[in-house]
Amino acid sequence: MNVLKHVKVMTVFGTRPEAVKMAPLIKELKSCPEIECLVCVTAQHRQMLDQVLELFDIVPDYDLDIMKERQTLADITVNALMGLDKVFRENRPDIVLVHGDTTTTFVASLCAFYNKIKVGHVEAGLRTFDKYFPYPEEMNRKLTGAVTDIHFAPTETNKQNLLNEGVDEKSIYVTGNTVIDALKTTVDKNYEFENKDLQAVDFSKRVIAVTAHRRENIGQPLIDICTAFKELAENYDDVRIVYAVHLNPVVQETARSILSGVKGVHLTEPLGPRDMHNFLDRCYMVMTDSGGLQEEAPSLGKPVLVLRNETERPEAVKAGTVKIVGTDKANVYKMAAELLDNYEEYERMAHAVNPYGDGNASRRIADALLYYFGISDKEPEQFRPQYI
Repeated sequence: MNVLKHVKVMTVFGTRPEAVKMAPLIKELKSCPEIECLVCVTAQHRQMLDQVLELFDIVPDYDLDIMKERQTLADITVNALMGLDKVFRENRPDIVLVHGDTTTTFVASLCAFYNKIKVGHVEAGLRTFDKYFPYPEEMNRKLTGAVTDIHFAPTETNKQNLLNEGVDEKSIYVTGNTVIDALKTTVDKNYEFENKDLQAVDFSKRVIAVTAHRRENIGQPLIDICTAFKELAENYDDVRIVYAVHLNPVVQETARSILSGVKGVHLTEPLGPRDMHNFLDRCYMVMTDSGGLQEEAPSLGKPVLVLRNETERPEAVKAGTVKIVGTDKANVYKMAAELLDNYEEYERMAHAVNPYGDGNASRRIADALLYYFGISDKEPEQFRPQYI
């Protein structure tokens, strides 16, 4: 066994989805006596990020608070880069951990590279192989991967993507996804919703949980998606559609112009993670363009229809828990109707094996860090799902 030493780890994130997935990892790192864990948030998203920080009782050591109204990608990039550069120079962490594919993720990894600080990429290796779908996420994660020293891939498929790009296999650890870790602490069968709109939902009906907000869907695709929702609500009396509408003003305008006042449709504000996870646990099915929900819902036995033309999470498609339905109004309606009308197909999707994790991803990442920095000479366990 090597002599123990101290490792300074700085986690950087800026949006709510990142925060949900980083929270259990931060808790794990802070429980490890050999690791000093610092937290820096860019607040690329402010209100939604704060919901998660409060839920998991995380107080950032640094908060750049960069969000401004109708910010552009360039705004986020420039403001985050300048703020992070100062933080990194003051602290000189041994490694910066980033998550996934946000602009904060890319900028933090770039800034760490500029400062010759090692980068650990949590949720590494996801690919659609189309740089504009999803936009800008596909390039954010590829560019992050180019400067990453340790790749924490959720699945074997993600690992293979990295190997195909020439990444050294010794730098890749298959960990499972940390969002499954988070579900262990947030889902409660006796949970009472904080959101008043959710309190009013009749869960004796078949409730469809909806999110739709990706940049590439804004415009006609989102109009078509919302129109399909409207027709579903009008044609199925026993169905309730609950759409958690993103705070993006354009998304708000589109959703409300089509769906406000439609019987059977509830438009809610963005849900906190505890409300969302318990809502997923109680709903009938999920329709979303979100990445995270494609991982969370199958863990709770809920079929997912993906409102995109591709996914960087093909494992669930292969396993049968997810179907890609695109944004065409007729197809969105048709695929939802199939799950509402065909109970056998619904059951098949609901009981497929979830390939994304077992709730121990954060521990595997912490173990890999200790091994990488020579604190432990025990090679960390890697995630081996039932289905890959």
